[in-house]
Amino acid sequence: MSSSLFDARLVVLFVPGDRPERFAKALAAGADAIILDLEDAVAVAEKPHAREAIAAGFPAGGGPIFLRVNPVGTPWHAEDLALARRLPLAGLVLPKAESVADIPDLGDVPVMALVESARGIANARAIAAAPQVRRLAFGSIDFAADIGSAYTNDALLAARSELVLASRLAGLAGPLDGVTAGFDDAAVCERDAAYAASLGCAGKLCIHPRQIAPVIKGFAPSEAELAWATRVLAASSAGGAAVKVDGAMVDTPVRLRAEGILARAQGATGLQGGSK
Repeated sequence: MSSSLFDARLVVLFVPGDRPERFAKALAAGADAIILDLEDAVAVAEKPHAREAIAAGFPAGGGPIFLRVNPVGTPWHAEDLALARRLPLAGLVLPKAESVADIPDLGDVPVMALVESARGIANARAIAAAPQVRRLAFGSIDFAADIGSAYTNDALLAARSELVLASRLAGLAGPLDGVTAGFDDAAVCERDAAYAASLGCAGKLCIHPRQIAPVIKGFAPSEAELAWATRVLAASSAGGAAVKVDGAMVDTPVRLRAEGILARAQGATGLQGGSK
């Protein structure tokens, strides 16, 4: 699998694993990748059926596909991993990731570690540094439930920031933000994505196709940001060690920020790009 999928902005759509009639439609919905889900989207009684449905109806060749397995310690985890080993996956999504010991080694199949608890946040830097891990993601709803907090930006700011820092320290692209629970209000989806981007997240988990377009728009720089970045780089290329743009001095960190904004406009993460 090309590393570019893990080094760029990544907007992914969950699809219930027991709904094979939705697999192809999900791939065509406009997300960067889809996640066939064996965990929260599938009832306990339907989990064996979901594995069978994915094995029989895996839409190979239609785009990047991840598989979310059930967590370590559940009765379904081992069989889910066995299925993952047989499929041409872009990656495996491991929910409830809390330690390096949780991370499976599937050879060439990279892992997206979904951090959803206080213990997972506490160990996020070690998890991000595990050789199998190529991206972190935030299970924000489960995390809020775990710590007993309100589901607000203020309450979740520290956790989001820790995942951004852990990703950067490990040389990974920015983490994927958690889902927006509602999907009928495009403005809310776009706002949530823009907020996540402002913190250094470089993607988001989606639960409905209607969320994809506003989320992608939210991660794109605004017209004002693009105009500023263009002015900065134009002034820098004109020569001279020190230049002014909009009354402020332009030095190397400012120029790098401008380059990152233009990279985001192309669907990349700029300076957040990973090296693992």
